[in-house]
Amino acid sequence: MKVMVMVKASQSSEAGKMPSQALLQAMGEFNETLVKAGIMEAGDGLKPSREGVRVRFDGRERTVTKGPFAETNELVAGYWVWQVSSMEEAIAWVKKCPNPMEEASEIEIRPYFEMDDFAEIDKDGSVREHEDQLRQTLSMRQAKTNCYLFFSGRCDEALEYYQKHLGARVGLKFRFNESPDPVPAGMLPPGFEEKVMHCEFSIGDMKIFASDGCGDEGPFTGFNLALTIDSEAEAHRVFDALADGGAVRMPLEKTFWSPLYGQVTDKFGIGWMVMLPGSDNGEQ
Repeated sequence: MKVMVMVKASQSSEAGKMPSQALLQAMGEFNETLVKAGIMEAGDGLKPSREGVRVRFDGRERTVTKGPFAETNELVAGYWVWQVSSMEEAIAWVKKCPNPMEEASEIEIRPYFEMDDFAEIDKDGSVREHEDQLRQTLSMRQAKTNCYLFFSGRCDEALEYYQKHLGARVGLKFRFNESPDPVPAGMLPPGFEEKVMHCEFSIGDMKIFASDGCGDEGPFTGFNLALTIDSEAEAHRVFDALADGGAVRMPLEKTFWSPLYGQVTDKFGIGWMVMLPGSDNGEQ
């Protein structure tokens, strides 16, 4: 079941008094415990009600009232969203929480409605279907996509090259012989045990996944990596570096969408589109 765990406001929180370093650290450690236990989905603190507003609905009228609001014990100063097995589990976790305020305080636990609660109203299931579609849409908007490159045994060479010429920053990297689970027999060609099983590297703000794969993965076709660079001199340098041992498909030149644009395939078979950003008004 999903519950919202609300930290009620206090006189100090409404006064805008910041927590002590010790309390901040204790709450951080509690949050870490929640995350490791796999029950915490979200959580944040809220600023005092003087920085908030309320909107009152009365028929077609909407009335906006600015804070602060007087009912301190009814206000919320922070919250978590937890996924727990029962209300009893949620209560047990709340009891482990440090006192979130310097004075006496209160935490309220409220379960979320679930679609099963509306079964008698939503007899044909149309509302449930609509809500499921909305959840899918929200989930996909939060999804992250990354390009995954398979270098057929040349991943280390490619990473070193991109580090040298493109300023690539390599993060996670591990090899097949470092896998916590044994690689299935016959999956790798001879000599691939020390090849890169998975790595992550960044060029500019683009994060790329890569691997040596399990042998000959075939050529890179049907896509390019687009690299936008602010400096004309740097664009030329990067383009020439990528063309070294590769093939220029379109030389760097002015286009209607960019002051400088070119296409090149590097020596590893990766297609690149190198360009300068266009002006905001579309004029070059």
